[in-house]
Amino acid sequence: PVPKQSLGTRKPNVIVVITDDQGHGDLGYHGNPVIKTPHLDKFAKQSVRMKNFYVAPVCSPTRASLMTGRYNYRTGVVDTFVGRSLMHPDEVTLAEILQTLGYRTGIFGKWHIGDNYPLRAIDHGFQETLILKGGGIGQPSDPPGGESYFNPILQHNGKAVKKEGYCTDVITDAALDYIGKNKDSPFFCYIAFNCPHTPLELPKKYYDLYKDKIKLDQFPKVGHPIEGKVDLDVTAKIYGMITNIDDNFARILAKLDELGIADDTIVIFMTDNGPQQPRYNSGMRGRKGTVFEGGTRVPFFVRWPAQLPKDRDIDRIAAHIDIAPTLV
Repeated sequence: PVPKQSLGTRKPNVIVVITDDQGHGDLGYHGNPVIKTPHLDKFAKQSVRMKNFYVAPVCSPTRASLMTGRYNYRTGVVDTFVGRSLMHPDEVTLAEILQTLGYRTGIFGKWHIGDNYPLRAIDHGFQETLILKGGGIGQPSDPPGGESYFNPILQHNGKAVKKEGYCTDVITDAALDYIGKNKDSPFFCYIAFNCPHTPLELPKKYYDLYKDKIKLDQFPKVGHPIEGKVDLDVTAKIYGMITNIDDNFARILAKLDELGIADDTIVIFMTDNGPQQPRYNSGMRGRKGTVFEGGTRVPFFVRWPAQLPKDRDIDRIAAHIDIAPTLV
């Protein structure tokens, strides 16, 4: 319990960072000796860590549950394609609730539960939006010329805009601008990176960190063996994309420090499901698309310096449906 005298009068800011297809084993903190995630590893040590945190085995259902606090089947979202990732327009989202509580609301990155009115993020309580269509860049929903992770065409408040730079950097830039503009009022900032989802496109300097430098015998021999043939070049690209995420995550935390609002900001880091490709996954069985732990158990770290003790593990089972009601 939090002592009453320590409770502030200011409503905390809320930042939720979710990555796409990053597995439990794709973090140094979780025992991966190869991947470079120093900022996320440091953040994990500053956080309360939910050791048994679960999501859906694919991304749209996870995102629907995260936004509503309801099981995805209730929302109409049951998969990721052929019309099965369209959330019912009468669902009430975390953004809508927080807006009624006086929050500014923004989303940057991947929505993936409806691209058209009345299903878009701007129809569901988000006042500032910079999002990609469908399930990600490089998919059929892309506008012509917007199918690359570099210089993508994104949707800014419902209008297509051509952005310059690498997608994760662009998304972070927009989130940082939003945080800066709303530092004096409580804000909700949902940062949904589309990496390290395919296509595996990344800046050369991040690829070079891992290219030809990964060997299977470097990983711990724990639990279930890796299922399927591991393509180490694919792993190198994914790890490079995640290290780029790690660098951008550090920029977000640095912005909070710069603005003097880190203590009053709840920051959550999580992922949407297990890894898509065969690779080290903390010795768990299965990966994305399966209901085994390898497809559904993901990292979940929450830091709130003003109220939560740091460096603490919670072993109780928790899930995507718990986030919205707990924050509210």
